[in-house]
Amino acid sequence: MSEVIDYAKAGVDIVKADAFVEKIKMLVPSTHNQNVVQGIGGFAALYKLAEDRMLASCTDGVGTKLKLAQEMNQHYGVGIDLVAMCVNDLLCVGAKPLFFLDYMAFGKLNTQVSEELIAGMVDGCKQSGMALIGGETAEMPGMYQQDEYDLAGFSVGDLNPQDMYKEENMQEGDVLLGIASSGFHSNGYSLVRKLVKEGELAIKKDLLTPTRIYVNLVKSLKESFPQAILAMAHITGGGIHNIPRISEKFDYQINAWPKLSELPEVFRVIADRASLPQEELYRTFNMGVGLVLLVKKNQAENMQRALQNIGEKCWRLGHIEKGHGEIHFNS
Repeated sequence: MSEVIDYAKAGVDIVKADAFVEKIKMLVPSTHNQNVVQGIGGFAALYKLAEDRMLASCTDGVGTKLKLAQEMNQHYGVGIDLVAMCVNDLLCVGAKPLFFLDYMAFGKLNTQVSEELIAGMVDGCKQSGMALIGGETAEMPGMYQQDEYDLAGFSVGDLNPQDMYKEENMQEGDVLLGIASSGFHSNGYSLVRKLVKEGELAIKKDLLTPTRIYVNLVKSLKESFPQAILAMAHITGGGIHNIPRISEKFDYQINAWPKLSELPEVFRVIADRASLPQEELYRTFNMGVGLVLLVKKNQAENMQRALQNIGEKCWRLGHIEKGHGEIHFNS
């Protein structure tokens, strides 16, 4: 029997990370004023500027996918990843993306690598309709090895309070639709890298597929189906367990998820080598779904059909019921 290699054995403790977030939720609010509408715990923070306008902001990185990019000397894609990991979170609060800033830290500045990273960020910002308006580049010998670097991104959007996703508009039976990812996106790579052999260049190339940016698709859906989308969840670290971040007043009945046979081969390779129980597999990786939409039950079928008509892979994952923010994976 092959050894089970899970996220914890790869050096990542999801439970500890969740506990840390709960602890800082008790500390950080001491800095808030009456304009903070939503802080830690959501996909993006919300700050009220006026009665009819709020700013949404979020920050993220690319994780240890960077190690793979550095090993393969392919950096453009992780520039796109950096933007995607931030801007997809903005979508989940109903915000329109405005602008982006980056932070790059190098052991020793390599201008060719940094230009490639920026070019990827520019591509991601163009896909998102955002302006790349600033950033910071640090050279930190002793902190990083000469050929190492780290990235962080910061995105800001705005929205009218009436465009916020609200719990009072959600009802039992409303449907969860899953939109296809472009790959593993930017989560689970501490484990993924342990499961890939040194000479498997084709697999490593597949694993560097950039995170998909959903801005234009979401905009199109909102134009075609006004008021139909009730909430969204960006499926990143924690996999399927990102869905309950939509609301703690409902439970999430997941009755289906893409089958491995429907996904790119790299998913099957990694899933087979990890030998994880199903729940752990779906808690670690996105398993083919990058964005989940909560849709009014009377419009879900039409939206799914419309998505399929434009060649979009979409799955009816399940529905919501009154509850306490728990997820029930019945597949």
